[in-house]
Amino acid sequence: MSAFGDLSMKSDDVLRVELEEFRRQHRDLDEAITALAEKGARDPLTLKRLKQQKLRLKDRISWIEDRLTPDIIA
Repeated sequence: MSAFGDLSMKSDDVLRVELEEFRRQHRDLDEAITALAEKGARDPLTLKRLKQQKLRLKDRISWIEDRLTPDIIA
């Protein structure tokens, strides 16, 4: 089973809604990471965890986009 097995059984409409939510969360994390980095955060572990969470969201976003976009061979 894929890492996103729970997503594979959902309808396209549900996936589109989740895609927008994941994109929003990704933007929010990006802003938080930037703010912490500019502020000179003293906790590198927090930055690392936020970056890892952002990468997981990016993977989910890519997976959903691939699922929603049909493969067209020209």
